[in-house]
Amino acid sequence: MKLAAFTLGLWASQSYAFAPQTAQMKSRHYQNKATLLFSTEVAVEEKVDVVETVDVAEKAAAAAADIDVNPRLAGLALMLDDGTRKSHSVAQNSQFVSGFFAGLADRESYRALITSLYFVYEAMEDAMEKSMDEGVKALDYPTLRRSESLKKDMDFFYGEKWQDDIQPSPAAKAYVARIREIAEAKPYLMVAHQYTRYLGDLFGGQMMSGMARRSLSLENGDGTAFYTFDDIPSAKDFITEWYTSLNALDLTQQQKEDIVDEANLVFELNIDVLQELTGSPLKAMLTLAVNSLKEKRLWPFLG
Repeated sequence: MKLAAFTLGLWASQSYAFAPQTAQMKSRHYQNKATLLFSTEVAVEEKVDVVETVDVAEKAAAAAADIDVNPRLAGLALMLDDGTRKSHSVAQNSQFVSGFFAGLADRESYRALITSLYFVYEAMEDAMEKSMDEGVKALDYPTLRRSESLKKDMDFFYGEKWQDDIQPSPAAKAYVARIREIAEAKPYLMVAHQYTRYLGDLFGGQMMSGMARRSLSLENGDGTAFYTFDDIPSAKDFITEWYTSLNALDLTQQQKEDIVDEANLVFELNIDVLQELTGSPLKAMLTLAVNSLKEKRLWPFLG
């Protein structure tokens, strides 16, 4: 709009210099030019205003459509995604990754990881079962629950009657204590645990299951039931639905901020669990690389 007005103004100044020199002709000429200039500039400005208004409206409609399609772009979903991603340091992310690979180094380390997760999910799902918090109940999808799957994995690694023979590790014990504390005092914070654990499992389940299978030579789904979600045909569609339910929760701004803080604490609790594992991350990565090449027949002399 400013550019249109500037251009027309420049044209008027040039016309003035070459106008006829008689007073009458000059007067009539300037009046006509002024009228034309004013009419043209108003018309241009009105047209540009309409274009700008339409453009803003279209962009707003497009943004609203994106949010409808992807609820992660708004509300508590956006707060959690941004709040957890930004707060995780490079060191924390490195600890998480190295700890995960340590759990894939050998069956003993992987069994230790599964055992800690068993205690964590038993505490989580017991708290969810007893909770009267509407938000926790709204996000408690039966298809996400992991306790029964973990029991299958425990059966595989320990054999029968393992319940009386296992104890939680120090990190798992601290994790369970935190779950029980907030379930009693601030049950809405359980949303952070549901978000961090369940969505992480669902996002990475297929990849992690494949890595465990290749690294530990597991077959027929043995020992990896935890990462299998048979009742969720499309992880993407399910996660979109879950995020939509998350954004619909009736929470104050302070409660939402508390949930983001709790989600970051959950990340640290998970790092603590992983850091207890004694397997070698390097060994796990090398085994994965070699076995992947074998599967793809890119390294035939390995067998």
